Amino acid sequence: MPKTQPPLSTVLPPLICGTATFNNLYNDDAFALPTTTIVEKSLSMGVNAFDTSPYYGPSEELLGKALQSPYVLANHPRESYFLVTKVGRIAGSEFDYSAEWVRYSIQRSLERLHTKYLDVVYCHDVEFVTPAEVLTAINELRRIRDTEGTIKYIGISGYPVPLLCELAELVLKETGEPLDCVMSYANYTLQNTTLLTLGMERLLKAGVQVVPNASPLGMGLLRSVGVPVGGKGDFHPAPQPLRDAVQKAARFVESKDERLEVVAIRWGLENWAKEGAKVGGKGGIGISVMGVSNIGELEETMRVWHSVLDGLDISAVKADAEKKEWSLKRRSDIQELATGILECLGTWKDYTWASPDEGYVNVRTVMGVIDQVDQAALAQPAAEESKSSRL
Repeated sequence: MPKTQPPLSTVLPPLICGTATFNNLYNDDAFALPTTTIVEKSLSMGVNAFDTSPYYGPSEELLGKALQSPYVLANHPRESYFLVTKVGRIAGSEFDYSAEWVRYSIQRSLERLHTKYLDVVYCHDVEFVTPAEVLTAINELRRIRDTEGTIKYIGISGYPVPLLCELAELVLKETGEPLDCVMSYANYTLQNTTLLTLGMERLLKAGVQVVPNASPLGMGLLRSVGVPVGGKGDFHPAPQPLRDAVQKAARFVESKDERLEVVAIRWGLENWAKEGAKVGGKGGIGISVMGVSNIGELEETMRVWHSVLDGLDISAVKADAEKKEWSLKRRSDIQELATGILECLGTWKDYTWASPDEGYVNVRTVMGVIDQVDQAALAQPAAEESKSSRL
């Protein structure tokens, strides 16, 4: 890492707005969402980081457009917020980690996001390619970082925690430089805590600075209304018995005059803020990535987040006595509800699904070809996406 760069753990905000929801996987029509209002409201409420990807359909373009709004340009200069994007994943079953594609993808992201630099870039869903391909992409990203300065920090993202650890260890061994960050999703939730139990110590030993926890709702699994079904149908990989167990938990929570998603968000944000502090961001708080599709979801998330902060015993947070007392009482109530939820989940606690699916084959056989390829990928049948879509 260039000596001029401060450690990522000292600058990355502890709450990141995820924009995977700016996509037809989660919603019927991404262009109908109030994306500019969400981004403007997020910034006005103190959320100063956004996570996106070229794979998330129009997400990068929608985010870039929002960041060019008159309100943002007048009140939030580029250096006041963080942009996080990814490279390598093109479509449901199409990946290209070649140096040529990485260069193209980075340039395209810069243009879409209307920025001269990207704060963090991940290799997207590393479990779908070989370790050698990951090393190729990491080395090219670091070359761009060191020679062009359009990237500041570099990491990997994906689902299987053991594999993420193996790759972080491999990068350190083969290059002598650790990854700045490793992001996992749906692996620190009420249903599954393997990011902590299987990942924390290994990632620390591999020199990883920060480990953001994405999707504390398990890609929408932990909702009273069931998994999200967007314009491309039901993409969620959770098996039906797990879904049934979650719905049983939802009915239990409703009997206590609560909603499963509210309990799950509070539990995930609060516990990772504490448990993930060793691999946390600015202020010594574990980093969470939360996606929202409307202003109501954003306001609810921020209400919960501020209440969580009120109860934390850290120097960066100074809540008044009344707010802290309320937060601690809410923490106790949520923990009691969590105990009942775990009883409903039974043997499905810490279950993880296969990623990639059995029989997966990367349909992209010629790497580094950039002419119009991304446009062709966007036209793929929805059926191909349904089994392979991941955060």
